[in-house]
Amino acid sequence: MGWLILLAAGALEVVWTLALKYADGFTKLVPSLVTVAAMAASTLLLGWSLRYLPLGTAYAVWGAIGAVGTAILGILLFGEGTSLLRLGSIALIVAGSIGLKIAE
Repeated sequence: MGWLILLAAGALEVVWTLALKYADGFTKLVPSLVTVAAMAASTLLLGWSLRYLPLGTAYAVWGAIGAVGTAILGILLFGEGTSLLRLGSIALIVAGSIGLKIAE
């Protein structure tokens, strides 16, 4: 159950970072509201997941879901770079999160 809650929290982290981009410095109302709501919901779900998961692992995985998801959407939606270094760095974030889960 903890992992499902954490997955939802990580997905909401991606939602708020994407909405933040569209909020254009909080000058657009709807994306700004989505940003704030998704931030709150993501943090709430992260907190709930901590009932079941170790703090360090949960926080790292939550951050990794957000970082990797946002980086991939940046590539797909905004044409951000896809150099080998960038893609390799994304892979390292995933590997680090898996390592923390295995070591738990």
